Amino acid sequence: MNFKLVPVCEDDISTYIKDMQEAFQMGAGKEFNALNEEILPEEDINQSLAEKGSIAYKAVVDDEMVGGAIVVIDESTQHNHLNFLYVKNVVQSKGVGQEIWNAIEKLHPDTKVWETVTPYFEKRNIHFYINRCGFAAVEFFNPHHKDLTIPDDMVGGDYFFRFEKAMK
Repeated sequence: MNFKLVPVCEDDISTYIKDMQEAFQMGAGKEFNALNEEILPEEDINQSLAEKGSIAYKAVVDDEMVGGAIVVIDESTQHNHLNFLYVKNVVQSKGVGQEIWNAIEKLHPDTKVWETVTPYFEKRNIHFYINRCGFAAVEFFNPHHKDLTIPDDMVGGDYFFRFEKAMK
């Protein structure tokens, strides 16, 4: 596989957003049949892209964009956040997600702790973060323990896992 992870350029943004939305929609659609609501609105992606310290990467295999990630780097604390990681539906389960994560770690070697969240129903994500990337589940958000940064109207909005990975 001829893989590289590079910053997203302006010409890629519309395709990048569409591909990310499709990947998230497909993941939720597998769990919730006949899902009629948008899982990842464009404004959520744009908000992530506009965050201080945000870097958007695209994964490229043989000159084709096959996925990407948005990370937020806090230069002062090096407690960094993975906001989104996606792999296009047509290339899932082929090691692309693992390549993306490995490249992110190499690009940010000063990171002390990585953090991310995923909905409770995303079993593939939970497996990926814990078993493939070395994260640990450290918190479970639910109606009795809410994360006030996650909107209540989001699919699975009351039920999320928070993961952390302490780096060596």
